Amino acid sequence: MISGVRHEYMEARLSERDFKRLGALIQTRTGIKMPPHKIAMLESRLRKRLRRLKIPSYNDYCKYLFSPEGMKDELVHMIDEVTTNKTDFFREPDHFDFLRETVLPEMLNGRYRRISIWSAACSTGEEPYSLAMALEIYLESHPEVSFDYSILGTDISEEVLEKAATAIYDEQLVDSMPLELKKRYLLRSKDNAKRLVRVTPELRNKVIFRKLNLMDKYYGLDKYMDIIFCRNVIIYFERETQKELLNKICGSLNQGGYLFMGHAEVLAGFELPVESIAPTVYKKTV
Repeated sequence: MISGVRHEYMEARLSERDFKRLGALIQTRTGIKMPPHKIAMLESRLRKRLRRLKIPSYNDYCKYLFSPEGMKDELVHMIDEVTTNKTDFFREPDHFDFLRETVLPEMLNGRYRRISIWSAACSTGEEPYSLAMALEIYLESHPEVSFDYSILGTDISEEVLEKAATAIYDEQLVDSMPLELKKRYLLRSKDNAKRLVRVTPELRNKVIFRKLNLMDKYYGLDKYMDIIFCRNVIIYFERETQKELLNKICGSLNQGGYLFMGHAEVLAGFELPVESIAPTVYKKTV
């Protein structure tokens, strides 16, 4: 039976006025657009904050959020709830095939000795760890080549970055991975009842995570990247914001470097210093 308190939170509804206030704040801080059809999604995402804070209504939540105290203490949690997205290991696997079959051979033939990769909006870390696995597989299958690599995973959400850094995942998330990869790069929990796995220390040491808002004027990267994965991110922004972000992202890429976008994202119509090499794969030419 649902308790009276929990029932109160479930009955709370987000008014159109409060939705517009929250939507404007979210777009200003993150660039993510909040059209009217997303009101139910936002209501659902923020309901746990109402329960956590024991605030009975969205209107009261807005009053708190927009107060000086709320801007200081709650804003980061609200953004975490809004920006947390699901991801998977080796999502869109053709990108990893292209990386292994085309990008790495080309770069290594050009005598690259260190490859820098940026996984933008990395969420809970599945993408950067998948990239690390892909590069380790390439190293093992090509003993004649020698190179080092580093992977930077960034996200706006502190909550998902904490999870990414621990590299602990539910076993169901890796069910589709080949058994050989699981044996090499994942450690099973000693408590079989928990059904958890953790990425091996060798791979964890190759990935650095830090908070980064793509809306920031400067990204503060300490070097240009050879490969950037920025997939299924820009679709959430208005077109003018997309143009601005894409120019900054391309500006962070070395000449000759590769940009991987999500399959729902097309760069046609943007004047960018990249050319299409394969579906949603681009190479910096200028």
